[in-house]
Amino acid sequence: MSRQQTFDVLVIGSGAAGLRLALELAGNGPVAVLAKGRLTDGSSFRAQGGISAVLAPDDSFESHVQDTLNAGAGLCHPEVVRFTVEQGPAAIHWLIDLGVNFTRDAEAGGEAGYHLTREGGHSHRRVIHAADATGQVLETALIEAARRHPNISLFERHIAIDLITRSKLGLPGQRCLGAYVLDRDAGRVEALAARCVVLATGGASKVYLYTSNPDTATGDGIAMAWRAGCRVANLEFNQFHPTCLYHPKAKSFLITEAVRGEGGRLLLPDGEPFMQRFDPRGELAPRDIVARAIDHEMKRLGVDHVLLDISHRPADFVREHFPTVYQRCLAYGIDITREPIPVVPAAHYTCGGVMTDIHGRTDIPGLYAIGETTHTGLHGANRLASNSLLECLVFGQAAGRHIRQELPRLEAPPELPPWDESRVTDSDEEVVVSHNWDELRRFMWDYVGIVRTDKRLERALRRVELLQHEIHEYYSNFRVTNDLIELRNLVQVAELIIRSAQSRKESRGLHYTLDYPQTDSGQARDTVLVPDRRQAASRLAWAGNQQEDARPTA
Repeated sequence: MSRQQTFDVLVIGSGAAGLRLALELAGNGPVAVLAKGRLTDGSSFRAQGGISAVLAPDDSFESHVQDTLNAGAGLCHPEVVRFTVEQGPAAIHWLIDLGVNFTRDAEAGGEAGYHLTREGGHSHRRVIHAADATGQVLETALIEAARRHPNISLFERHIAIDLITRSKLGLPGQRCLGAYVLDRDAGRVEALAARCVVLATGGASKVYLYTSNPDTATGDGIAMAWRAGCRVANLEFNQFHPTCLYHPKAKSFLITEAVRGEGGRLLLPDGEPFMQRFDPRGELAPRDIVARAIDHEMKRLGVDHVLLDISHRPADFVREHFPTVYQRCLAYGIDITREPIPVVPAAHYTCGGVMTDIHGRTDIPGLYAIGETTHTGLHGANRLASNSLLECLVFGQAAGRHIRQELPRLEAPPELPPWDESRVTDSDEEVVVSHNWDELRRFMWDYVGIVRTDKRLERALRRVELLQHEIHEYYSNFRVTNDLIELRNLVQVAELIIRSAQSRKESRGLHYTLDYPQTDSGQARDTVLVPDRRQAASRLAWAGNQQEDARPTA
């Protein structure tokens, strides 16, 4: 049987967005922050490049706004872009006050002598960074601050299973009351109740075979919000980072875009540069263009990688600016001061997600969402480099401020029904979960990757539907595990990605299809999926009314 703990705010996710919000709210009452692994296991900790913000004297909000709109290929919401950009400098100053040590360079022209780099799609140097380990430095500071605060409870190795809403419990109204959470170490499901729940769970790039993301990026927040009744948008726009290290022993290691920002050149295996043939901006073109160019050349030549070369820059410069990349590559026998780096594209960022307003509010009262798990309108059809951490910080603060205003008016959540495991047993075939996980990621890479077609999407959807039925049967009969929860969420998000891609009959931003290679101005709108209007809802009913309705007992 589950135990119940009650908080003012339950934050599901311990990355930059979740911790920024927790610190914003901690002075008002008890806040719980869940990490399904360690606090440092998410994508924020692994971010290398930096945070985009207008800090240089020759830069402007207008320029940053325009660069973001250009990258978003007509689908950004201008008012959201402007709001985010204008909050950028304050977000950076808050981090500096927190103790984040950004890289300094008095001759670089950055505010207060901080070094600013330039990345693809940016017209100015505006990416402030801590060498090439910005995420690690940022997360470390946020975690230390959270640990010091007496009102913040940090729960590591706790994974949310599903949201608890009034309608799910048969109560009048529609409000989020908390979540059922698996304590992975104790093997026990707990009910965590809260006046407000915040999804800060990151993206879903683990749905693909090759990704720069850690194993935690399984779309949990998107899937839970969808099952609870929230709309999602623009999930066809999956950003593939052009440059991940290609090595048989390297797993999910990103080569920061700043390498190209500081002069790194993309080369074919014979040493020939090729990016100028695809875009006049060359290596500094937006990521979708660079990723498609690499994909094209790899398929044209039948090679398994291309090369990224920064060795023409002074060795001391390379080691100073990219110490993490230098050391990691050296561990694999690659000296980047002397030779190029073998690279391939990999799934990197989920540009769509749970629909929210500028305060982080979703369709369900009491449920907020922030960071990569959301669709705010900031990114449009493609995310501008280093706008991701900026989004986490800005919306973490914005949602926190709104929740703080709302809390005095909110009643404490009721006693929640415990999680019932009386009708399930331990799994006797765990191998089924791993096989389904592998199958899903492979066909998503093959059929719903960088280049798509109608036929590939149809094949992927048929396979997803088969997996959904298998996973439903498994989920209904066996005790939940971390792997099963993640697989269940991944297959749900995979279906949403495929249906979103099928509905867009054009190529735009990160969605490129051979059947509709041109951009259609008549389709310059968000792709919105609504839970209660899904086709063949009976096929998906298991996702919303099986275990989460059957397990809890009143």
